[in-house]
Parts: sequence; structure tokens; C-alpha cells
Amino acid sequence: MGLLRDLVDLVRAPAALSVPGDVVAGAAAAGTLGARTPALAGASVCLYWAGMAGNDWADRDLDAIERPERPIPSGRV
Repeated sequence: MGLLRDLVDLVRAPAALSVPGDVVAGAAAAGTLGARTPALAGASVCLYWAGMAGNDWADRDLDAIERPERPIPSGRV
């Protein structure tokens, strides 16, 4: 359970709650809501999480100084 909690912290999972809404709103505005919309929303969440993890990796040296409790500098992930 600890590793899962650390990964949730790494990707800031709650922040991704807005991402599916953006996808649905965009599809609705374009008139393309359909069976693939949930899959596109899920893929967008995964890309968002990957971006968060990549950002933390890129900032790991600065985070080691300013935010040592974050998952990468603390060694949890």
C-alpha cells in the first residue's frame, strides 16, 4: 500500500479529476461525443500523470533542496 500511496503523491492524482471534464467538454463542443470519449479521457489522465512524474524527475535536484519530502528526492519512488 505504501508504494501505491507514493505513486499517487508523485502524480498528484487528485489534480487529474479535472482532465476528463476537459475532454468531454471539448468533444461536446466539437460535436464528437461518442463511444471513444471515455477512452480518450482515460488516455488524457495517463498523459497528465506522466507529465507530472516527468516534471518531478526534471526538478529532482531542486526538489531535493526545496521539497525533500516529495517522492523522488526522498527516495520513496
